[in-house]
Amino acid sequence: MAPSVTVLQLDTDFPRVPGDVGSAETYRERVEVLRIPSATVAHVVSGAPQDIDIAPFEAALREAKGEVIVTSCGFLSYWQAHLAALTDRPVIASSLMALDRIAQTHTPEEVMIVTFDAGSLGVPHLGRHGTFAPSIVGLHPDMHLRQVIGQNLPHVDQDRAAREMRTLIADHIRPVHRCILLECTNLPPYKPAIRDMTPVPVIDILTEIERVCPGTVKPAFLSPTEVQP
Repeated sequence: MAPSVTVLQLDTDFPRVPGDVGSAETYRERVEVLRIPSATVAHVVSGAPQDIDIAPFEAALREAKGEVIVTSCGFLSYWQAHLAALTDRPVIASSLMALDRIAQTHTPEEVMIVTFDAGSLGVPHLGRHGTFAPSIVGLHPDMHLRQVIGQNLPHVDQDRAAREMRTLIADHIRPVHRCILLECTNLPPYKPAIRDMTPVPVIDILTEIERVCPGTVKPAFLSPTEVQP
């Protein structure tokens, strides 16, 4: 039986906790994880996404067996159309693809885009939604989760990461906000911490997977309105 999802995962060793796009515990069915050689965080989290070596991702995509194919880093949004053209199955390079839908009902001021690195994420990643660039909020360099990801550390303190996420959201949420979009695929495990601070709907890579392939993601990692029976 084919896996429901294939994850094209960066070449990393930090923990993929339940709720992370690369964790088998995130899904109801079997998931295939294909680790992309040399695709480190330093190489992919870049303000010049056109310079990313996409060839290893192309090769992995051709081997992918999942019903839907996703990447483990939203900074690959630049390559969405390119990767999607290589297969007849759905490809989700980034949760930023949700901006096509969000932009129909929300202004840039009404959206908070939470990213791993605000200094690197910009108009090239947003494509035709470049007006949303001022909406970007990044993890602070001293935040535990950013250090775990950036330094490829072997352990994550989830309680600390959740506390710091609450603080980040509390510092940036405004009455005008109507939607939070998580670019970083390592942030969905901390959606409960975000909901502690605001009732604003949260959209992430798991939201997009569930939209394309209903019944794939475990209900614990979705908003109640996203859960399929």
